[in-house]
Amino acid sequence: MEALRTAPVSPTAQPAPPDPDHSPDPRRWAALSVLAVAQFMVVLDSSIVNIALPDIGTGLHMAPSSLSWVVTAYVLTFGGLLMLGGRIADLRGRRATFLTGLIGFGAASAVAACAPAAGTLITARAVQGAAAALMSPAALSLVTTLFPGKERAKALGVWGAVAGCGGAAGVLLGGVLTGAFGWPAIFLVNLPVAAAVAAGTLRYVPAHAGTRGGIDLPGAATLTTGLASIVYGLSQVDAKGTTSTLVLSALGLGALLLAVFVAIERAVAQPLVPLRIFRLRTVTSANAVMAAIGAATVGLFFFLSLYLQQILHYTPLQAGLSQLPLALMIIVAAGLAPQLVARTGNKTLMVTGPLLLAAGMGWFSTASVHGSFAGTILGPSFLVGAGLGLSFVSVNVTAAAQVAPADAGLAGGLINTTQQIGGALGLALLSAVATHRTGTTPTLAGINSGYHAAFLAGTAIAAAAALLAALITPRGDRPAQETATGKTL
Repeated sequence: MEALRTAPVSPTAQPAPPDPDHSPDPRRWAALSVLAVAQFMVVLDSSIVNIALPDIGTGLHMAPSSLSWVVTAYVLTFGGLLMLGGRIADLRGRRATFLTGLIGFGAASAVAACAPAAGTLITARAVQGAAAALMSPAALSLVTTLFPGKERAKALGVWGAVAGCGGAAGVLLGGVLTGAFGWPAIFLVNLPVAAAVAAGTLRYVPAHAGTRGGIDLPGAATLTTGLASIVYGLSQVDAKGTTSTLVLSALGLGALLLAVFVAIERAVAQPLVPLRIFRLRTVTSANAVMAAIGAATVGLFFFLSLYLQQILHYTPLQAGLSQLPLALMIIVAAGLAPQLVARTGNKTLMVTGPLLLAAGMGWFSTASVHGSFAGTILGPSFLVGAGLGLSFVSVNVTAAAQVAPADAGLAGGLINTTQQIGGALGLALLSAVATHRTGTTPTLAGINSGYHAAFLAGTAIAAAAALLAALITPRGDRPAQETATGKTL
């Protein structure tokens, strides 16, 4: 659910300082509108899919374990290629990169809407994620360079508000479109939006020539392929057994590729992820907590949508409406978080947020086949929403707390990458847990028992996030007084 995600930060690009010799671009507010619509589409497309999952599964005859790949394929490629997308935008030109991603996103949406089989849909979703990894950092880089001084904060506020509204709107629109026109409509809606954004981009968004430098393609390839191998191995655990040759080979290959990725990052002159950033405890702790939160929440919304429609027999529209209180609670809690940070300190919120998330997921794990909205959904939704709103603000504050200005884009891109990757790994793990509990001859009670197991596994992951925050997050909220090498300035 994309309402949970903070607006992606460009992994490498830094806001350009105001140029006293040039006045701001008079088209900048029109350009912001165009770029914000594109971000809204990317955000919408992630959350809109969850509500349509049961209909997709029925229409394409997909098992629940395969259905999870409709979500995983997107978040895995988006997260795995986000840092690369930011680097390409810097080097090849931000507008050109944005338009390339936009065209790819629209084309993949058309293929997804017409997909005759599961494999085609999953491939299209992977291409959508890769295209989004080009679009988001390029668009945000354009926003930060178009707006000088105080206007930049206002523009970024609009950007963040669009991301939050897109997630909430996706939940509702997914129900409306799926119920009225069928699941292909959730992808077809992207086509006129992409066409309008492309026209607006060519008219209002200035071109950017790019800079010189290298692109760490080996690093991007080994990171994304290694993660995909691990996710595939986890997804096959129940079907093949934990000691099967396929599972062990996939997990072993993934671990090997990630080790190669680390070696590449240490050796190349311009790495995709400069490992020096992890010398800061704030960065290490924030990314560890974010990975666990992402792992818990992507699985939460996947299984909550299935529970509402398969167990409680909600229509897609009813399922979308039932998740709006949770989405709105995220927005409220995120709005209150800065004041709470000032009063209690950031570490307190980094512990409290995941604990509230764990409590809400634990409550969801008690849902029965005779559940109701008031008795089963509403209460834990408030807890989960509050926990996520507090968590994402406090984690992002911690991630940037001691980072030098030159590495601000790197730290922001990294925290968004970690969230996506954690979500992909978590969904694979929770799906394996649910499938194992459900068994080979699923009944309604058996399917519900599988959802219970997934929610309980998510509860454990969220509790682990709170424990990580308590153990490894530095005390206090120190300003950015250290460089990424860990030396005090």
